[in-house]
Amino acid sequence: MQQGEKTDRYVTFIGIEGDRNSRELMVMLRRHIDDPARSNRFWELFKEKLDRVGQPGRNGGRCLDELFLIHSYINNIRELFEEYDDQPALALLERIEVESC
Repeated sequence: MQQGEKTDRYVTFIGIEGDRNSRELMVMLRRHIDDPARSNRFWELFKEKLDRVGQPGRNGGRCLDELFLIHSYINNIRELFEEYDDQPALALLERIEVESC
């Protein structure tokens, strides 16, 4: 791929750091949801899902990953970042959505 060319995510994931970006976004998310003042029942259940990432034996045989969780709960995640005006996290979430979801 030539410099400046846009990657077509429907053709290739070459050059897209989807796994790394997803893990980084989860770190940003945990900064909010690990704070009891910012968490609620939804986020506590979400953290349980995060704890099962890469462990199909703890998830009925299905292997979850961070990108799957982001894709599944993108609107909830966006809403939380907007509520706390976390612009770096919102920018990374947008990048992940464009490149990988």
